[in-house]
Amino acid sequence: MPIQFMTSPKYLLTSESVTEGHPDKLCDQISDAVLDAALRGDPMSRVACETVATKNLIMVTGEITTKSALNFDEIARGVMRQIGYTHVSYGIDGNSCGVIAHVSQQSPDISSGVSTALEERGSGASDARRSTGAGDQGMMVGFACDETDGLMPITVDLSHRLVERLSAVRKDGLLDYLGPDGKSQVTVEYSNGKPKRVDAVVISSQHMDSDDRESFTKKIRSDILEHVIRPIVPSELLDDNTRYFVNPSGWFAVGGPQGDTGLTGRKILVDTYGGIARHGGGAFSGKDPTKVDRSGAYAARYVAKNLVAAGLAQRVEVIVSYAIGVAEPISVSVETFDTGHIANDRIEALVGEHFDLRPGAIIEDLNLRRPIYQPTAAYGHFGRPTADKLGLSWEVTDKAEDLRQAAAR
Repeated sequence: MPIQFMTSPKYLLTSESVTEGHPDKLCDQISDAVLDAALRGDPMSRVACETVATKNLIMVTGEITTKSALNFDEIARGVMRQIGYTHVSYGIDGNSCGVIAHVSQQSPDISSGVSTALEERGSGASDARRSTGAGDQGMMVGFACDETDGLMPITVDLSHRLVERLSAVRKDGLLDYLGPDGKSQVTVEYSNGKPKRVDAVVISSQHMDSDDRESFTKKIRSDILEHVIRPIVPSELLDDNTRYFVNPSGWFAVGGPQGDTGLTGRKILVDTYGGIARHGGGAFSGKDPTKVDRSGAYAARYVAKNLVAAGLAQRVEVIVSYAIGVAEPISVSVETFDTGHIANDRIEALVGEHFDLRPGAIIEDLNLRRPIYQPTAAYGHFGRPTADKLGLSWEVTDKAEDLRQAAAR
């Protein structure tokens, strides 16, 4: 069941995020870097790339069919260097670690179902909007709310911005003793459905070792409060009762793939809405847009965000389901959590009138056959302040005015 907003006068909600150097996020970024490299040379590439990271070793595997020449060793090392994994003390060194690639081609059975949808088999159709079948079955969820400028839940938005800042102060040398691995968590107290205050902030950051643990621990706490938390969390949401937990385990010198094996696709709530909305279960990274785990979720977010931007509801959750090899969605549903200004069935009708949710149409309308995916693999796929710069087409609200006018008729 989804969280039932506004059913009690006071409640707490929590979301988390992780830095780009978290082992799972390292793997997500390598998988999406492989996807980008494939799309750069062949926009029709079929990619399902999985990455594993452990102490000083990367393994890239999956099913890839592409005309692009892919240098997996170079791609993986480039991502590690970009993140800052350039010394073995951080758990992996992109300059010297082992890189193993074991990749096969996409199953011909899956390929045929994607290339020619069930509805068009035997018709000789060549229109990609009609003939592209879903690359898998499943449910994809999109969500938007009016809590932030990016129309995201404030808990996950703050969590992303905190770890983004944590990486920035490491990379620019302000806190150069920090390592690439880290996490954040934010708990917000709501009053009558609106964010009232931040109840707790958790930051865990990898750092260099020290013989004087007591004084170094105090320095880390002081520096992160001053240079990470206070610049990001709005002061009006903080009060004397806000709790701060900085490296609550006590010590975080061993991190990255040395402390925790990484794997593509293990941070699905970090990638989406921080647990505030439901999740269909499918991960995004390493998957080309014929995989509706990715493109369907992007489209559902696009729908939800435009509905909120149009003022039709304050909170919207859109769920779209698909069957493998079939173009038309099996179902489309809309939930507004009693915040809708028109009836849900009317909103669902507007979605059907204004959005084409067939995989081929999604790919075409959102221009998804581009090498834009590696930047999405850290700090969230939705609600990014740099969405325009990154070319994240599912974040635009170009249909909001049309929806507003249609709802008024």
